[in-house]
Amino acid sequence: MTDDDTPPGRRRAPSGRVSMAQVAALAGVSGQTVSRVVNDSPRVDPATRSRVEHAMAELGYRPHPAARALRTGRSQTIGLVVTTLATVGNSRMLQATAEAAEERGYALTVVTAAGADGVSRAFHRLEDQGADGAIVLNEASALVPASDRPAGLRLVVVDAADGAGLRAVHSDHAGGAALATTRLLELGHTPVHHLAGPADSFAAAERERGWRETLVEAGIEPPPAVRGDWSADSGYAAAGAFAAASAVFCANDQMALGLLRALADAGRRVPEDVAVIGFDDVPDAANYRPPLTTIRQDFAALAQRAVEALAADIEGGAADGAVIGTTLVERESHAPR
Repeated sequence: MTDDDTPPGRRRAPSGRVSMAQVAALAGVSGQTVSRVVNDSPRVDPATRSRVEHAMAELGYRPHPAARALRTGRSQTIGLVVTTLATVGNSRMLQATAEAAEERGYALTVVTAAGADGVSRAFHRLEDQGADGAIVLNEASALVPASDRPAGLRLVVVDAADGAGLRAVHSDHAGGAALATTRLLELGHTPVHHLAGPADSFAAAERERGWRETLVEAGIEPPPAVRGDWSADSGYAAAGAFAAASAVFCANDQMALGLLRALADAGRRVPEDVAVIGFDDVPDAANYRPPLTTIRQDFAALAQRAVEALAADIEGGAADGAVIGTTLVERESHAPR
């Protein structure tokens, strides 16, 4: 750094906000050309665009948000609507969505809401703030059909079924559950038991469906699913229902963590006495005791596709939903029967 803290290679800009005219003068182009570059117009040849972008970087030019909104009719702000940030999946999606939005040039506003009325209020609040659209996460997605949606607010729902004119992006929950169940069957565990998530969760229902269909296709009658609430406490409390089980597929890693502790308290060894597979691959899964075999969701890809679909809709492009694949991560919590 120089004595005046100006980064090497960057000219010290005049005091105050740098103007388009200053960028144009440095780049040797017209102000209209700078405006076209700022608004990503295709009517600028690559060499000129590069020269203007270098001038913008050298002067530290930043487009004025209000002026850009007047020109384009867009605020470059999107909302994220969620019922809770307490779950691991939602908090990881928040981080991944914030990063994906930043890469695409959008600011992110987070709104928490409870119930369909709360989701309706969240939508109208975002509309009042001039948001261009919103991504709705997981539990909140199920409330969208019953909510009051502003006609001009574009939406993408995460972890919800397609329909009602909504674009949906979700992980392949059923396919991941099938991978876990198939692996346990291959190791000789019959039947495979299931610690399911909440009954009103799309992700939980899809994971239960994948588990159930895999057993049926193998000619095995699925045992009753035991339902938790995604928390480690509910996994611990459910352990008594698996007293005779040799294998349990858990709908998320947090419930698997509680189950592992309960099994250890009961003197049952994992994986020697009971094989356990989770879902999500949370950052701490490799440090569970034993390290947890699990299904990995690609939260970064999920958020990227959600932001891409919403941005395409806002910007007038093709906006399609997507199903993001899942993978089996094998560690030490499963073994042959």
